[in-house]
Amino acid sequence: MGDNLFEGLPPPSHHQQLQGKENEEEEGKEGNDQISFSLKTSSSSNNKEASPKPVLKSALKRPKPTESNPEVWKKLLWERYLTAVQEKRLRFKMTTDASETQVIEAMQKIASHIKNPTKFSKASKLAIQLIQAGSVKGGNSEHFFAILEAAMSSTTSCTDPSVRGDYHSLFSAAQDAAECLNKRQKNQLTVWTFRAVMANDFLTDDSFVFSKTASKLKDAICSLPFATEDDDIDEAATLKDETETGNDEDDKKQTIVESAEENNKDESDPFGLDALIPSSGKKDDRAKGRKDVATKSRKDDEEDTKIFLKSKREALISCLEIAARRYKTPWCQTVIDILVKHAFDNIARFTSRQRDAIEKLWASVREQQIRRKQGKSVTGKLDVNAFEWLQQKYSTEKISIRHSVGASGDRRCQQWLG
Repeated sequence: MGDNLFEGLPPPSHHQQLQGKENEEEEGKEGNDQISFSLKTSSSSNNKEASPKPVLKSALKRPKPTESNPEVWKKLLWERYLTAVQEKRLRFKMTTDASETQVIEAMQKIASHIKNPTKFSKASKLAIQLIQAGSVKGGNSEHFFAILEAAMSSTTSCTDPSVRGDYHSLFSAAQDAAECLNKRQKNQLTVWTFRAVMANDFLTDDSFVFSKTASKLKDAICSLPFATEDDDIDEAATLKDETETGNDEDDKKQTIVESAEENNKDESDPFGLDALIPSSGKKDDRAKGRKDVATKSRKDDEEDTKIFLKSKREALISCLEIAARRYKTPWCQTVIDILVKHAFDNIARFTSRQRDAIEKLWASVREQQIRRKQGKSVTGKLDVNAFEWLQQKYSTEKISIRHSVGASGDRRCQQWLG
């Protein structure tokens, strides 16, 4: 009896049996968890050991060729050479460098085709491309000037509607190449610019461009020197030269002058002794040659300036006449009035024939102004612009010197009592 410890006790209840079973199950789970955790840790450690190490960037680079491997070095050099050749070919295709002879040949072809009115548009665009590419230089300036000369010698006028825009574009772009021309060519280009650019600007529909061109024309008129009697004589002589009778008279004058010079030579040396006298020396001959060259160059410069001033005056008169033809347009009238009045005030800067043309223009402008003030016009409608209407309105108004006093000008205060 002493060996059995549970002897004399009641049997265990059902609740206690369930608790015992739960305790046993918990102990079993803890054991299983420990086993699974050990397995997981072991598997994770195995995965870490099995995962590869990260690769360095330096390992991905191409290995540098060494002296011990000459084939790789040759292959690399050959690849670089091929890429350089390909880049060079592409660069050569993108840029076209024309030689001097090719540019001159192109200019000669353009000069031959630009005279034709049907080919003028295309030829002028090609000339503009040469200017924009910088192909016009001092060496080929003569050929470029030949293009401009051929363009102005065309049968169609530069103000013709079919070629008006092309002339304007060509001679506007030609200003960029004016530095390559000499003095005579620059002067001629200035005259052609008046005829091709300024004259076409007066035919615009933009009032701002029209007024801006009128101000340029006024500045050009002010830059002219005063005309002299020699200018009037030269103008009359050129008018005579245009006729055949004038040419015959000039030939007679030349023969008379030559015969008079021969007579003077015979009178100065009747016995022919000047040929027997030895010359003073080579130095005197050189000095005379230099003097002759200097006087000849001076005479050439004077002649060029005379021709330039004559051509400039004629171009400005033609621009003035073209502007006066726009007088029927209402918004052009005030600008034309001011422009013609300015030319009339500077009439002394023109020759006799040109002065007559300016006087006629001014007389016609004055007549139109009077007709507009009377309520008449060329079209028969009331044609008074805003400036003239305000001028007429305020010419009869009485304005007080004190604006706070009555506006009627009687200087009496008007009190309004309600």
